[in-house]
Amino acid sequence: MGVPDPSEGVEGAAQTPYALLGGDAAVRALVERFYDLMDLEPQFAALRALHAPDLAQAREKLYLFLSGWLGGPSLYIERFGHPMLRRRHLPFPIGTREREQWLACMAQAMAEQGVAEGLRARLGEAFFQTADWMRNRPG
Repeated sequence: MGVPDPSEGVEGAAQTPYALLGGDAAVRALVERFYDLMDLEPQFAALRALHAPDLAQAREKLYLFLSGWLGGPSLYIERFGHPMLRRRHLPFPIGTREREQWLACMAQAMAEQGVAEGLRARLGEAFFQTADWMRNRPG
C-alpha cells in the first residue's frame, strides 16, 4: 500500500517520495505541520476529537510510519512491528467526514511545507487509498 515501488532498486531509491520530500527532516516537518493544523484549525475539529489531548505520541507514530511508508527507513516497523493500520484504527469512529478532514489537513500541510505539486498529487492519491481503507463507519 506504500507509495514507493520496491522493484525500482538502488537507482530508484533516490526517487522515493521520502527522498523527494527531502528526507528525515522534511518528513518530521510535514508531520509537525499536519498536527499543528489539526490542533489549530476549526475545519479539522472532528479529526482532532479522535485524538488524545496530548498529540506527542500521535506525532511520533505518524513520523515513524511515514518514514518507511514513503520509502525511507522502516522506523515504525523496527520499533513496533507491522503497522496493522486498519486494526489499530478500528476503535476510532472513522467515516467519510474524518477521512476528508485527514486528507484536507495533510494536503494543506504538504502545500505549506512546499511539497512540489506533482509529488503532492502522487501522495494525495496514495493517502486517499489509505485513508479510505481506514473508514469503519458510514458517513
